[in-house]
Amino acid sequence: MLLQWFRAFLPREERFFDLFSRHSDTVLLGAGALQDMLRGGKETPLHCQRISQFEADADAITREVLTAVRRTFITPFDRVDIKNLITSMDDAIDQMQQTSKAVILFEVHEFEPPMREIGTLLVESAKLVGRALPLLKSIGPNVAMLSAITEELGKLEGRVDDLHDIGLKELFLKHRNANTMDFVVGAEIYDHLEKVADRFDDVANEINSIVIEQV
Repeated sequence: MLLQWFRAFLPREERFFDLFSRHSDTVLLGAGALQDMLRGGKETPLHCQRISQFEADADAITREVLTAVRRTFITPFDRVDIKNLITSMDDAIDQMQQTSKAVILFEVHEFEPPMREIGTLLVESAKLVGRALPLLKSIGPNVAMLSAITEELGKLEGRVDDLHDIGLKELFLKHRNANTMDFVVGAEIYDHLEKVADRFDDVANEINSIVIEQV
């Protein structure tokens, strides 16, 4: 009886994957809200609020994971890897919130086409992370798929970098004889969006690290 109670008190190994899934779903919701925000218009502040709420939800799940790491004797993989994985995932949605804060601060309601395209790529990145996480339950048979997913995440990050550069050039040409502040604000938003993609690439690197250690 005491042993059953003790086991019930400790989070099970499987709980980590439930928490990973919940966090990943929240990141995807955040990416979708970011994509909606980048469409512009009068609903922009509403979408910014949604991003902030999803970020808060993700923070709560992250805290659950970090607590579970401390309380669990047997974890699915190294504790440091678990912390690094959930932290990198959380950093992605944190950066989405930083983007939305810049939009609110500068009262932006219109966005350039490359920004909207980046938003689409960030949703795709979030979906890829969601596909990868369940595969970590059984890494051996899924090494090839995990490698393909992380490689695709790297490619998406590279495409975002290209769109960032293209967008900055277009902004410069558009505003070089007009309002300098419009260029500064646009550049700020591009930089934030690029950092979201960088954080997704960090998630891919953490997944690769786990795979390397487990096979």
